[in-house]
Amino acid sequence: MAYFWFKSFHILGFVAWFAGLFYLPRLFVYHIEAGERTAAEQAILNPEYSRMEMRLYKLIMTPAMIFTALMAIGVIWTEPYVLKETWLHVKLLLVVILIGFHFYCGRVRRQLEAGTCTITSIQMRRINEIPTVLLGLVTLLAIFKNNLPTSTTAIGTGVAIVAFAVIIQLYAKKRRLQKQQEELGTSG
Repeated sequence: MAYFWFKSFHILGFVAWFAGLFYLPRLFVYHIEAGERTAAEQAILNPEYSRMEMRLYKLIMTPAMIFTALMAIGVIWTEPYVLKETWLHVKLLLVVILIGFHFYCGRVRRQLEAGTCTITSIQMRRINEIPTVLLGLVTLLAIFKNNLPTSTTAIGTGVAIVAFAVIIQLYAKKRRLQKQQEELGTSG
């Protein structure tokens, strides 16, 4: 019975953690783009974004990450044989990358607050996709374990996901070009 409790709480923890991993980079995009506003707007937006980012990172994401890890340890404690499974080794490697991404977000947050961040909003939009890809891989490993399908359907699904990401990037590029054209039209 302990296994189900640990697993349930593990799922709740990573849902909360990933909500933050998805939202914080999006806040970074808005924070970076606030730098293109007037000084008066920046004086309002920058402190507000910094406050939102700090609260999300320190009060939601970090506790959720720790809770997720503790519940994962509980799951493994109830079924220690899984430590011999290849899928778990790969999943743990991906989790280490996620933890690294978490702390990278903390660094970017501090840089934005200090006004020393050199990342563009376009770069941050791309960085924002990292947790999505990692969540997909971790989920597939957790569900399929050592039987991860390599069939045509699985490959087709992967291609569809990549195509979706490319379409999103192309749409964002189109919006940026339209915005530039509008700015040229109003200034000319």
